[in-house]
Amino acid sequence: MIVVTLLGSGGGMPMPNRYLSSMLIDYQSRKILIDCGEGTQVSMRENKTGFKTLDIICLTHFHGDHIYGLPGLLSTMGNSGRTESLTIIGPSGVNEIIQALRQTIPYLPFGVDIIENPQAPLSLYPDPASGGLKLNHGSAEAKGKVEIILSTLKLHHSSPCLGYSLYIPRRPRFYPDRAIQQGIPVRYWKRLQQGETVVDGKHIYEPHMVLGEERRGIKLSYITDTRPIDTIPTFICRSDLLVCEGTYGADEDQEKALKNKHMTYREAAELALKGKVKELWLTHFSPAMDDPEFYLKNATGLFPNTILGHDGITNILRYSPARTS
Repeated sequence: MIVVTLLGSGGGMPMPNRYLSSMLIDYQSRKILIDCGEGTQVSMRENKTGFKTLDIICLTHFHGDHIYGLPGLLSTMGNSGRTESLTIIGPSGVNEIIQALRQTIPYLPFGVDIIENPQAPLSLYPDPASGGLKLNHGSAEAKGKVEIILSTLKLHHSSPCLGYSLYIPRRPRFYPDRAIQQGIPVRYWKRLQQGETVVDGKHIYEPHMVLGEERRGIKLSYITDTRPIDTIPTFICRSDLLVCEGTYGADEDQEKALKNKHMTYREAAELALKGKVKELWLTHFSPAMDDPEFYLKNATGLFPNTILGHDGITNILRYSPARTS
């Protein structure tokens, strides 16, 4: 299972009851942060999420409401005694942006690995040595250990911007009776369950000999800031949770959405419907929108399972046997 916490639901500028864009994903006590607007650290403390086990920070783009909380967070992590390296992922230009932000931080006792505009999905696996999530670069130690597949999508905003999707595969069901019937030694069961082929002298044991059909995993998607584009529905397809910007609640603000390359509630709901997602969270509310709930019917009228995001809202996503691919 994964725990999703929306740390900041605002866009543009922080409000008294609304921090800026940020979302935390907790998987087996390791953490991935998407965006880091002002107020992120405070929200993490308020929600008791912790930050010492933060492995990866994904930045959608470089507007201030998505990154100005980053120097403070990095500094706090450094002051906490962290020594393990941190990975930061972002669109084109992320290396220059991070180097510029680091000029405000005198010293960091940990390394920062930067991945700019990844062209293919990234595979992450648990690293026993550090206790964190590590990128799979095809090494032998990572074989059969992929736990999270992180994908990106280029969005349509006023600056380079990425959408993110995380998929946690679910291993096929393991059948011990099949292993017993075929005389497969117990010491090989775990390796077969992890998808590894085992060679023992003249015997070759393959995963399909003891595993059932593929089972659907857990999918989470995060889309902001952007206009609706044709590639989004496929990218978010069958997400258990879609967190999507709803900068403007009123349909009458369509012109503003077009001009500023953002979305209305209704447009976000249309994407959720086309993408056949299970649940939609709206976020990134304009500071001019005092009461986001007033316009909620503009989304629920089209996609009923729409939730109005707010700072601190949490969801626990689990494997669902009822969902199929």
